[in-house]
Amino acid sequence: MTFIEELIIDSSFNLSKHPNPSLWQEGQHAYQIQFECMASNCSILIECEAFELVKTAAKNAIIEAWRIEYKYSRYQKNNTFSDIHSTPDCWQKLDNESAQLMIFANQAYNASQGLFDITSGILREAWTFNGNDKLPLQNQIDALLPYVGWKKLAWSTEAPEQLKMPLGMELDFGGIGKEYAVDKVLTICCQTLASKSAAILVNCGGDLTCSGVRLNGESWKVGIESISRHNKAQQIIALSSGALATSGDSKRFLLKDGIRYSHVLNPITGWPITDAPRSITVAAPTCINAGIIATLALLQGKHAESFLASIKTPYWLYN
Repeated sequence: MTFIEELIIDSSFNLSKHPNPSLWQEGQHAYQIQFECMASNCSILIECEAFELVKTAAKNAIIEAWRIEYKYSRYQKNNTFSDIHSTPDCWQKLDNESAQLMIFANQAYNASQGLFDITSGILREAWTFNGNDKLPLQNQIDALLPYVGWKKLAWSTEAPEQLKMPLGMELDFGGIGKEYAVDKVLTICCQTLASKSAAILVNCGGDLTCSGVRLNGESWKVGIESISRHNKAQQIIALSSGALATSGDSKRFLLKDGIRYSHVLNPITGWPITDAPRSITVAAPTCINAGIIATLALLQGKHAESFLASIKTPYWLYN
């Protein structure tokens, strides 16, 4: 690849203070734009003859990804996330985007029999998954469990823009936010390049989606990262439509007395799921759907593969 230039994005659109994206040329009329978002290395591959429009599409898409990241980040102040949590035990009005994410979270909760629960993020106060061997005490977990439970929220699909959260509870959109952003990035690129012949592949930390086949009619060749060798491909997949998302514990785990504890927690017990595959990659029409299916499968533990087989979706599973 050949470096072309840095894409300058106004700081008003970069509230998380990321480095400016970099634009690279991969071949004739083939470009890669690299950027950081949601603690991941991300890229947009675009094949198109309209160079200036490629830059515009990339800038617009990255601004959208950064907007979503900032809006729902628990590390920022004065954003939607902090607003939601600033008035416990009070009714508040959600914007349409947040209401739609709540609807999706509700569908995931019901489909998983309560195992996918975006109120369970508070359990991170007891668990640290950075390769250390520090297990929390049961009383630490027990102290947090009263603040976990989707059904404890005052919210319904009949009025999804209305929410009242009990004091001490939290919402964590991290389980769906990155995949949602990936889909939005592709949408922005497709809209901007709609008047031109273009092929697009978006990759955010291994979660991918594409606009279709490449301009030469061939599929995109994408790799599933090895669970044992960093930056090495476990398998190469031909992607011609839709999206891929991966869930697993190859990078985030706790190791104690030879036992590996996954970072994926059971919101009912407060403890990590057991006997789950190390990595699950799922193909679906959208990245947000692929991501939720992969996570739902992981939450099934030793029954992950039978769950995936039952819903008849393409998948790649590694132990």
